[in-house]
Amino acid sequence: MTDNTIDKAGSVREGEELPISALREWLDSNIGGLHGDMNVTQYSGGASNWTYCLGFENKEIILRRPPAGTKAKGAHDMGREYRLQDSLKPVFDKVPTMLGYTDDESVIGAEFYVMEKINGIIPRKHFPRGVNLNEQQARKLCEVALDELISLHNVDYKSANLEHIGKGAGYAERQISGWIARYSKAKTWNVPNGKKVMQWLEKNLPTKETICITHNDYRFDNLVLDANDPTAILGVLDWELATLGDPLMDLGNSLAYWVQADDDFLAKSTQRQPTHLKGMMTRQEVIDYYCHKQGLEPKAFAFYEVYGLFRLAGIVQQIYYRYHHKQTNNKAYKNMWVFVHYLMYRCNKIIKRAGK
Repeated sequence: MTDNTIDKAGSVREGEELPISALREWLDSNIGGLHGDMNVTQYSGGASNWTYCLGFENKEIILRRPPAGTKAKGAHDMGREYRLQDSLKPVFDKVPTMLGYTDDESVIGAEFYVMEKINGIIPRKHFPRGVNLNEQQARKLCEVALDELISLHNVDYKSANLEHIGKGAGYAERQISGWIARYSKAKTWNVPNGKKVMQWLEKNLPTKETICITHNDYRFDNLVLDANDPTAILGVLDWELATLGDPLMDLGNSLAYWVQADDDFLAKSTQRQPTHLKGMMTRQEVIDYYCHKQGLEPKAFAFYEVYGLFRLAGIVQQIYYRYHHKQTNNKAYKNMWVFVHYLMYRCNKIIKRAGK
């Protein structure tokens, strides 16, 4: 294991500092066993929950808190995220160990929880310098990642007392109506109205429903890999969106981010994980592998692919809406409307291929 390949946090962003003394007092009272001064660093991103690394002489731990300002009802629920992972840990060992939670906002100005830090490689747009997977290793990583998702989907959530994490029945219908509403509300003049895609999704809702635990943001950049063997997964992160849902819709969400080697320039410009490398599966191979392992027929997957892309279009448009209406001046969001067009184009292409 080398220091250069292990994922690390960076400087704390201006305005997002933590009150050191109050936090340290809470940690000593509720966690204990932390030696020496506390060094605070922060992980980049910040569009969702803010994530910090708290370093001590004897260990590092992770703190997650919601972003500042108003938030949507039910969003950024740290207590739910903490309890879900704590309950899931005994039946899905890739969840980080939870250490403590508080809704006392007087400590740092918001509710928060702390958990163990899993040290390893996080494969973002590219692997860290010095990590080079050959074709066989790339293929194996895809298989191992899908095996972990399948393992999650096969957890007996009732025996694990996790029935409370989602409504379950009627999930597909709620997701489609919800994302149609969110996209329509966030629509700006320069993006498609999406009516054709919306109507197709409503018309092609699955008639048979399977409910399981779903992650809903399962991507390579939410996996922690062993630095000594980058085909081995040590942990799965970011359970903010986990619920009881449809396993194939969960896979559809993952496929929306899966950029493959022969994709066009626009897809590659948005790449967030190294799925384009030689040996990595194509999206169709992902579908075939998952369905074979689960004993499913890999036909009629178009609904799940279109759903994943439409949901991503909704997420992107919600972000762009904030920029368009000057609620943020982050220049990274300036041209996101172009990507919304592209995602809708992909949806329509799959619909046409499906021929229904």
